[in-house]
Amino acid sequence: MLRIGAHMSIAGGVSKAVDRAVAHGCEALQIFTKNANQWRGKPLDAAEVKAFRRRIDQTGIQPVVSHASYLINLATSFPVLREQSIAAFVDELARADALALLGVVIHPGTCTAGTEEEALRLIADAIRQAFRARPRRRAMVILEHTAGQGRTVGHRFEHLAAIIGHLRGSARVGVCLDTCHLIAAGYDIVSEAGYRATFAAFDRLVGVDRLKVFHANDSKKPCGSRVDRHEHIGRGCLGEEPFRRILHDRRFAGLPMLIETEKSKRSEKAGTIETDPFDMRNLDALRRLRRRR
Repeated sequence: MLRIGAHMSIAGGVSKAVDRAVAHGCEALQIFTKNANQWRGKPLDAAEVKAFRRRIDQTGIQPVVSHASYLINLATSFPVLREQSIAAFVDELARADALALLGVVIHPGTCTAGTEEEALRLIADAIRQAFRARPRRRAMVILEHTAGQGRTVGHRFEHLAAIIGHLRGSARVGVCLDTCHLIAAGYDIVSEAGYRATFAAFDRLVGVDRLKVFHANDSKKPCGSRVDRHEHIGRGCLGEEPFRRILHDRRFAGLPMLIETEKSKRSEKAGTIETDPFDMRNLDALRRLRRRR
């Protein structure tokens, strides 16, 4: 069985994300290790790092990944943005190592000039620089397949395969598949035949062994729209059946399936950990589908 979980806030300290995950019955977890819309984050508090790792050990929540800042663009050829992006990415990996995370999920990037092939080489080169900066560390780079909006790359399995190929098949590189992004990029995982064809292509081009994380999101937009708009599980263009198929697909046993669906506007009272009704609804939908054959 896949391990069902969610992206949780680190408000109040990174260890609070674990408490939120426990309150929602999560088996796996994704976090930001700093503000996702800022280049720099304050250093992780040593006591919080210790508390986070202790709570993960106590709860058995695994795996845990972080999601990189949305500002990072490893595909850019603009010198200043590229320097900022690589430095921020190295910091993301350092934070993941400090917290003993499986890895950092990152969008491959957006072409700011040149061809797709040039952008893919730039991404690989940036990852290579990050590995050189942290040669003895364990945190993986987990490339997230994208919806294909604008000039973003990573929306074709061939793109992911090319990046990995440029890195000579490094074992430190994995892949995250987002169900919303798959359908938006034109991969039909709704029909049974489309589902089979999609994952056969992924295995042939990238390899199922590279798959480390699923993001579970329904889509507001139809197949091939190349528009990334998440919807609650079962309430969009995917419906429930693709999620049920993935949850019962033996090839993916043990992998995390993490929701990134919209949260409610409800705020926690100071000093408390409260469940989000939207998160609970989406997590319960996945748990129900996991029980259903």
